[in-house]
Amino acid sequence: MSDAIENLYSEERKFPPPEKFALEANAQVGIHERAAAAPLEFWSEEAKKLHWRTPWKKLLNDSDAPFYKWFEGGRLNVTESCLDRHVVSNPNRIAFHWEGEPGDTSSLTYKELLEEVCRCAGALRQMGVGKGDTVAIYMGMVPEITVAMLACARIGAAHSVVFGGFSAESLRDRLDDASCKAVITQDGSWRRGKVVPLKENVDAALIDQQTVQSVLVLQRCENNVEWNNSRDHWWHEIVPSQSDFLEAEEMDAEDILFILYTSGSTGKPKGIVHTCGGYLTGVSSTFKSVFDIKDSDLYWCTADCGWVTGHSYIVYGPLANGATSLIYEGTPDFPNQGRWWDLISKYAVTILYTAPTAIRTFMKWGEQIPTSRDLSSLRLLGSVGEPINPEAWMWYHEFIGGNRCPIVDTWWQTETGSIMISPLPGITTTKPGSAAIPYPGIDVAVVDEEGQEVPPGHGGLLVIKSPWPSMLRGIHGDPDRYRDVYWSRFDGLYFPGDGCKLDDESYLWLLGRVDDVMLVSGHNISTTEVESALVDHSSVAEAAVVGRKDSTTGQAIAAFVVLKGTIEGCDSLIQELRLHVAAKIGPIAKPASIVFTPDLPKTRSGKIMRRLLRDISEKRKLGDVTTLANSDIVEAIRDGSVKSSED
Repeated sequence: MSDAIENLYSEERKFPPPEKFALEANAQVGIHERAAAAPLEFWSEEAKKLHWRTPWKKLLNDSDAPFYKWFEGGRLNVTESCLDRHVVSNPNRIAFHWEGEPGDTSSLTYKELLEEVCRCAGALRQMGVGKGDTVAIYMGMVPEITVAMLACARIGAAHSVVFGGFSAESLRDRLDDASCKAVITQDGSWRRGKVVPLKENVDAALIDQQTVQSVLVLQRCENNVEWNNSRDHWWHEIVPSQSDFLEAEEMDAEDILFILYTSGSTGKPKGIVHTCGGYLTGVSSTFKSVFDIKDSDLYWCTADCGWVTGHSYIVYGPLANGATSLIYEGTPDFPNQGRWWDLISKYAVTILYTAPTAIRTFMKWGEQIPTSRDLSSLRLLGSVGEPINPEAWMWYHEFIGGNRCPIVDTWWQTETGSIMISPLPGITTTKPGSAAIPYPGIDVAVVDEEGQEVPPGHGGLLVIKSPWPSMLRGIHGDPDRYRDVYWSRFDGLYFPGDGCKLDDESYLWLLGRVDDVMLVSGHNISTTEVESALVDHSSVAEAAVVGRKDSTTGQAIAAFVVLKGTIEGCDSLIQELRLHVAAKIGPIAKPASIVFTPDLPKTRSGKIMRRLLRDISEKRKLGDVTTLANSDIVEAIRDGSVKSSED
């Protein structure tokens, strides 16, 4: 058998759940077996934990696969599960603590949050927005972004959150595709002490735009903005005057809750559609079991609501479980590189959910920063967004978790809606770098190019074999693209586009997008495995690897390496890193070239732009860099102003 992706990197370290944690965990031994024996019954029981106005008649309708329907005939409004029922049981419980980048703070109880949501919903109705409309939300991480999302859900309008770092052109594309009727935005948002002109971008996006009729503007930075009296409304003028209670619109389980755009291989963003009943079931269930949430917890997900992680694990999952969360407006390095750790100490955060990119950045800055703060309140750590290198996992475990906190390394997508693969912290023995096992009720496999399951010890392509409640219901306005992108590779199997390997104990190791697999002398090598081998070296904080064309080997491995602290790159270190990779995973994976760089080109969400690194390696004209957080680093790498060496 020829593996679709080869299994090269091995990891022997293991971490069983702490005994006390295991005894008190929400998810106990046997949950996986019960769910595997009766997955539909498992999801039915999870859904019953929500507030339904009318029970469903049919749990799963698979007659028109892959256009699956869940909880058919069921009626609900997601805000009643997220707000109203908690207001009845515990109105003064804090839903969100918020800290602005300049240091201003606020807190909202569940009662106050419901009232604010109802007032915002009333304002939207006054602006002509109703059930079935779509509202774009283009904001920073202020409490009002959660209010805006929930207000749309309250009145049955789909929301489409657009990340505040996107350009006016990107916003316009999404407004047009979703036929948005209104936009909710801010005058500006704070980022590293500077104002991001959100209202200005909205104005530019709306030039000759045909569907948007009104714009609701939150005053945050008090920067000057242009004003259209026939279209624009100040939040502080229209929202506070509304009633503090508005009856929730009754929705069908399959009605659209939101459209969220994710990048597509063709360049045209895909509008991923999620519906009310199934999505809320998935995020509510996973939040409770994966994060082991307790009434005493203070939970912090560091994502932005412009991405699905913010939807699922800042807004809907935590609120459905009555959790108390922290929201932070700014970046990790403003006004200094210890800001996150100061917040954890200040608010006594117990659960931290963040991205491997952030963890590797902290590694680069040095462990002396977090270890100088009091992080003793933490009891659980999470990772999301991409595969985490084993050494980054170990650094997180030691210097953030104090060698005492279980780590839940989660795999999922915008399309899946909720976590699909993750340890359950009271049950699963974890391995650094492995997302471990499927969530209960999720049926995954690793297959070869022909769709045949590979045995343990082999690599291949990740597939999901059965439908699940929080799955996307399609690509907005494009059912053919939905079929082609996700269901055409293997008959009856959902293919997310990721590579994966099974170790000898059937643990799952995600290998990133199959687009990033390199074919070197006939060997399919994952960029993730080579990057993990590089980060395993004591001098390396972060690495990105791409395949570039090579006349001899087909593709050659080009590595871009960020060193820790004050370590200087030199020719001897390049040779040492090559030998280190060869020792870890084999000579075939030894990089042909290594470039030392102070940073890697990343989007504002922290994703490494390997496409640009590939362009640089092959000396092609660079693609679009407007969404990068650090576009200057691309020019520095391309111009050779960083240390590099090549065979």
